[in-house]
Amino acid sequence: MIRFDHVFKQYPNGREALHDVSFEVKAGEFVFLTGRSGAGKSSVLKLLTLIERPTRGTVTVNGQETSDLPARAIPAYRRRLGIVFQDHQLLMDRPVYDNVALPLVVSDTRFRDIDKRVRAALDQVGLTGKERVSPAELSIGEQQRIGIARAVVARPTVLIADEPTGNLDHGLAREVMNLFRRFQDVGVTVLIATHDMALVREFAQREILIDEGRVFSATPPAPGSGVAA
Repeated sequence: MIRFDHVFKQYPNGREALHDVSFEVKAGEFVFLTGRSGAGKSSVLKLLTLIERPTRGTVTVNGQETSDLPARAIPAYRRRLGIVFQDHQLLMDRPVYDNVALPLVVSDTRFRDIDKRVRAALDQVGLTGKERVSPAELSIGEQQRIGIARAVVARPTVLIADEPTGNLDHGLAREVMNLFRRFQDVGVTVLIATHDMALVREFAQREILIDEGRVFSATPPAPGSGVAA
């Protein structure tokens, strides 16, 4: 599902963000990408979402090697991913419904299907009845749920989250992680970049540790995960 094969990333200023990184995330896995700030987690996510391209090596997602993917094909590629940001990146001047519907509107989905999918996504994250509310009126935890609903409304095969609990207290962070587990339960591949080691230990999923741009360790799938090693 996700494969990094001897990936290097060097920026024009000479800084090497990733050095010979190799790992694999299998379809349906729930994996934590861990490491201190500046270790290389963000670079991994930028390569996955095609914000950046590798200097050397290959990145494969959903069976597609991304290095040579033309720019015109990137929007369609990204529509197969669900992306959750730490700072939500919501449109505060638009209601919850419009925020969640945005990926479907951009992809010219029929209105009837948009309405059904948006309401289903909001139900999945516990925000039914909040469709016409402004995100600014909701709590930080509820705003993060809007971001998750927007990420899954197009039914992605891969869900990527960048420090999704960084602004939440532990109780809310646990609720958000449980949401990600529910999506994994229906077959979505989940990769979460985090430095919250308490949550990593509590949820006991496979961990890929990045340190100074290198994969320091990549634990096997957790017992009972249902994923073959």
